[in-house]
Amino acid sequence: MAEPARDVGSSDSLEEQIEQWRSYLRRRQAIRPVDVEELEDHLRGEVTALRGTGLSENEAFLVAVKRMGALDAISNEFAREHSERLWKQLVISSTSTAESADKARTETIVVFALAVAAGLAIKVPELFGRKWGAAADEMFYARNISLFVFPLLTGYFIWKRRISVRNWLWLALAFAVAVLFANVYPFQGRSDTEVLTALHLPIALWLPVGIAYAGGRWRETAGRMDFVRFSGELLIYYALIALGGGVLLGLTAGMFGAIGIDFEPVFEDWLPCAILGAVIVASWLVEAKQSVIENMAPVLTRIFTPLFAIALIAFLGTMIGTGRGIDIERQALIVFDLVLVLVLGLLLYSISARDPEAPPGAFDRVLVLLLVSALVADAFALAAIGNRISEFGFTPNRVAALGENVILLGNLGWSTMLYLTFLRGRGSFADLERWHTAYLPVYFVWAAIVVIVFPLMFGYR
Repeated sequence: MAEPARDVGSSDSLEEQIEQWRSYLRRRQAIRPVDVEELEDHLRGEVTALRGTGLSENEAFLVAVKRMGALDAISNEFAREHSERLWKQLVISSTSTAESADKARTETIVVFALAVAAGLAIKVPELFGRKWGAAADEMFYARNISLFVFPLLTGYFIWKRRISVRNWLWLALAFAVAVLFANVYPFQGRSDTEVLTALHLPIALWLPVGIAYAGGRWRETAGRMDFVRFSGELLIYYALIALGGGVLLGLTAGMFGAIGIDFEPVFEDWLPCAILGAVIVASWLVEAKQSVIENMAPVLTRIFTPLFAIALIAFLGTMIGTGRGIDIERQALIVFDLVLVLVLGLLLYSISARDPEAPPGAFDRVLVLLLVSALVADAFALAAIGNRISEFGFTPNRVAALGENVILLGNLGWSTMLYLTFLRGRGSFADLERWHTAYLPVYFVWAAIVVIVFPLMFGYR
């Protein structure tokens, strides 16, 4: 919650008032971060024009915000937060509230339609002889699962952000290329390269989703950090929907079972539709209900960050004490890398939710401890992979694991250095933000390389 600002009739300069307004917008996730800079430019232009008519700074500022309130719901959000000031009388109007309600209703209809489309999309292959759950088609669905929903999710953001035709055509081309490489290679018998394609294609396709979400601000640090925040919040909302859906399905099965009807075949047939449709719904909830999640997510990161640090330290201590090395078989490596990715996700989300102007605190030291632990664990994993490659040679899994852990090592290593520099007061927190957002495309590019190059390199085996 933002601190109450001083009354508009005080001696605050125009810049101080605009800074209060801008800082509030940036902290409140209920307000779309992609609009902050554009709205500030608009606000300044209005103030300048009004000053030219003879109004004072305070008067021009208030009138400018009033005019913006009729154009965008963001000023209404600020007004409700500062209801003790003149903002409420100057900004909130029944007309703008009605307009916001109409927009919200339209968006709800669009989201519902896209969610239904995502659910039905996975049924389309059945028209061509493919069957969800059939052993022969298992890898087909594994390779293509993200292609049933990510294009529609991207379409939602294209519509919401009003992305230009030229830009959305490039995004559409990216998905078309993904469809090609997911299905053109002659994979045989659940090969390693086919499994790697199924695992890495969703990562590669998360990039066009992020570009659409940023709405023209992907090249900016703030735009990419907004997408990091969205990704974390989407995961939380999706988990909550999944938990609720699981309870609903269990109770429904119990009710039908009580009258002697087996509802399991219906679940098996339509559950994939619900899984995909929930991605669209969860994304919409992140957009529409961020004021709820913004209070929950930081608490979760503060709970789980120390727990993950303790778990990693216990793992390293046990591994060193027992002399056991890391198992580099595919399943074990996937689990291990998922742990490191979760650690990185906790770090990224903690960074995105932190006030960059705040001084170093105890939680920052916990994050550094987590980073150091993950860095050491990754170094052990790389050593194990290197030893296995030198002994038995290169395979698709080993090369993929080697590349991913090298990328993680670079990210974690430099992050640790920047964080230590910040703790010593020799660097700014903004340097850490810039590093992480600039490094994000590396993961997407590597995932695309695994999908496109590895099958050719290793002969589809």
